[in-house]
Amino acid sequence: MSTSIASGAARRFFTSVATIALTAITAGQANATEELNALVWCDHTDPALIEPFEKANDVKVNLKEYEGTGAGISILEQSQPGDWDVMVIDAVDVHRLIDMDVLGEMPASALPNADLFPELVMEANNGKDGKTYAVTEKFGYNTISYDKTKVDPKDMEDLSVIWSDKYKGRIALYDYYLPMIGLVQLGLGKKTADLSDADMPAIEEKLSAMKAASKQVSDVVSSQTALATGEVDILVGGGEWITASLAKDKPNLDWTVPKQGAVRWAQSISVMKESKNPELALKFVQYILSPEGQARLATSSCYWGMPTNQKAGDHLDAEQKKALRWDDQAGYLKNTQLYPIPTAELDKKMQDAWTNMMQQ
Repeated sequence: MSTSIASGAARRFFTSVATIALTAITAGQANATEELNALVWCDHTDPALIEPFEKANDVKVNLKEYEGTGAGISILEQSQPGDWDVMVIDAVDVHRLIDMDVLGEMPASALPNADLFPELVMEANNGKDGKTYAVTEKFGYNTISYDKTKVDPKDMEDLSVIWSDKYKGRIALYDYYLPMIGLVQLGLGKKTADLSDADMPAIEEKLSAMKAASKQVSDVVSSQTALATGEVDILVGGGEWITASLAKDKPNLDWTVPKQGAVRWAQSISVMKESKNPELALKFVQYILSPEGQARLATSSCYWGMPTNQKAGDHLDAEQKKALRWDDQAGYLKNTQLYPIPTAELDKKMQDAWTNMMQQ
């Protein structure tokens, strides 16, 4: 497992206490005639993704990597209007930025919506009152990753395995309460969108059972390392973003979407309302959504994930598509649900439940 892969995984699935990356990452084109400032996740810092846009448009793209929606909002609050042109954000949090009135409207006609997986257009998440403020650029799953040489793959098709004793002491739990509680909700046969206070007692009971069956609860870097080195055989909360980039070196690692489903993550990209160069910012978004840009983003050195543009498949080789489960996406999209979007009060209860589990 390379350091870049590990740090990338950690970047995408940020810990519950968001932190700001203190260093702004500046791409090439030092003598470019224009500049573009973007708040991004680490998969956008790969030169293989950014440099083609810079060279084609004679622009220097200044990238600041951040972790977690809270950290991104904090950066915006500390910035002056016009400091940022583009921002990447978790799709379920787009409305937080819409309500802050910091995102600019993007003409739907300027976006390749017809080429996107229909389930990923996500108009309800990315827009308001018929206006588009963001577009989903990449997605994947929090589910079960495992070593197929050490467990029965059929067992991984049932989410109840995450709280059973069959693999006790051989399981790592990813330390991020939101998707993990979402997985428990699915394992109980309920929808993440319906999660309420009434579900919490049953969820807490299963969290306790999960902790008892696990060897460790840790961040992505530690849990990915444990899976890759054989310290554990199962990683609950994993997915293609854990194993796809390791497929060549670790063909024994696999992942699946159980019969009850999995939690789907999705990230969106937006043009900032006060951008000093909105036309170039929109052009950058269009590049990221182009088949070529999507293929590069999907296989970023930081972490892999599914591109939302279906035409990106023409720019991925057979091995890359196999690692991403390209041909299985239609079924996966139907059998997965977005992260829970709790109220502030319920969110606190969910965090408290996770903390209590950790202390057991």
